[in-house]
Amino acid sequence: MSESAGSGDRMRVLGIEGTAWAASAAVFETADPSTHTDDEHVFIESDAYQPASGGIHPREAAEHMGEAVPQVVETAIEHAEERVAESSEDPASPIDAVAFSRGPGLGPCLRIVGTAARAVAQRFDVPLVGVNHMVAHLEVGRHFSGFDDPVCLNASGANAHILGYRNGRYRVLGETMDTGVGNALDKFTRHVGWSHPGGPKVERHAKEGEYLDLPYVVKGMDFSFSGIMSAAKQAVDEGEAVEDVCRGLEETIFAMLTEVSERALSLTDGDELVLGGGVAQNDRLRAMLAEMCDQRGADFYAPPAKFLRDNAGMIAVLGAKMFAAGDTVAIEESRVDSDYRPDQVDVSWRGRGAKRPDESATVDDRELQGAEATVRFEGDRVVKERKPRSYRHPALDERLRVERTRQEARLTSEARRHGVPTPVIRDVDPWESRIVFQHVGENDLREALTEATVRDVGRHLARIHDAGFVHGDPTTRNVRVGPAEGDGAIQTFLIDFGLGYYTQDEEDHAMDLHVLAQSLAGTTDDAGVLRDVAEDAYRETSERDGAVIDQLREIEGRGRYQ
Repeated sequence: MSESAGSGDRMRVLGIEGTAWAASAAVFETADPSTHTDDEHVFIESDAYQPASGGIHPREAAEHMGEAVPQVVETAIEHAEERVAESSEDPASPIDAVAFSRGPGLGPCLRIVGTAARAVAQRFDVPLVGVNHMVAHLEVGRHFSGFDDPVCLNASGANAHILGYRNGRYRVLGETMDTGVGNALDKFTRHVGWSHPGGPKVERHAKEGEYLDLPYVVKGMDFSFSGIMSAAKQAVDEGEAVEDVCRGLEETIFAMLTEVSERALSLTDGDELVLGGGVAQNDRLRAMLAEMCDQRGADFYAPPAKFLRDNAGMIAVLGAKMFAAGDTVAIEESRVDSDYRPDQVDVSWRGRGAKRPDESATVDDRELQGAEATVRFEGDRVVKERKPRSYRHPALDERLRVERTRQEARLTSEARRHGVPTPVIRDVDPWESRIVFQHVGENDLREALTEATVRDVGRHLARIHDAGFVHGDPTTRNVRVGPAEGDGAIQTFLIDFGLGYYTQDEEDHAMDLHVLAQSLAGTTDDAGVLRDVAEDAYRETSERDGAVIDQLREIEGRGRYQ
């Protein structure tokens, strides 16, 4: 098969999408796939599967794909041929490559798309490109925004996760621990008797409702929707107005997604955020993310709606980048993968550099903007203030800031009583959401990553878990490293217990280790080695004979991308 574009200076890539509900084909035409230009042309033809009731049924979806994919593909090919006829080119083929969704998705649907892509590639004797569907959501946003190194929030039916780039791969920094955001909303709307898809109906009714308080579950950059969905169903059953429940769902779920996006920006020192996925069409979610980014001085971009829902345009755009980088796949090796993880993709079309923390400023003369608080260094004191987050509903925002300030003060002191180095608390004002700490450490853990410091973190977590509570957010930003007072020996200090809580549940304890592992993946190329070091230290220190580590393995298997 040909490995280069046809005659002329323009490239045309056919994309085929069919991971779940949308049978879609597209043609992306460009002179330079590496960057967005004004003379690009994207044609998309889609035929969406509409279930008669409830959510997507895999067999029905596959039947739809079998009927619709050949039709949308032929329409896209005809469009490519028309574009060639309108130009002065005389290529051997109207397309230069075929890109297809290789996964993740529903296996029967993916296999139909893969078969179609192979047939078209052989028909025109052009290369085949296998695209990760979720990376395509990110890359289409990066392409049209012109951003260099954005964090991406993917919010779609079956998925919800945060991706960040480091050294040739996208890393899953955080994700749902139970179900995708769109599927979660669909479960609620099925309960109240509304047809699929549920998201637009929740959005419409929420505009007529008053805020209703519902459970808010964030663990580091991971999150869970099962508790909030159960509470929402129960609220409706007990007579709460469905409009108020919908308002509560939007305000709570989207605030959770916005908060973890801010945490990812803070962890990676990022200042660019892109949004992807079908749920990203929701106006309230977009407004929250835009407001958060504006508040912290970051740039935000959400692609047009046609590139948010499942579509072949994003497959063609990423396929063109991969094709230009020589990243093609042989027919015999083009098997689909319904569990294709974003962090399995070798990002051939980007440089392998990684952003490093700003080390130019000294600790004592700067104010730091964290994920949910502003920190001021004043000599030997650190003043932490949880300032209002305007993207959150005022009632929710006040509740979170007061609760987290109280919990942080309580658990910071509790950890010290159990032998874990933490800063001394000098003053607390929960209603002003302010804590004054002793200044400890010279650097964040991410700037002082060694096996010794990470081993300390594993021991510290084991001690607080044995004492009956969790940290809640033990990322590389929430550990300080530096000389202790007196003897000058290097110590690691746990800070920022705001997401912590009392619990004897081994799954809650394992989530602390999971959060640490994900932050290591977003911070260093040696994440695997350091994760193992932390786990070994935890086992050696813990009083429970490896039970928490066993639970950690189960949690990792439960994640959408395991």
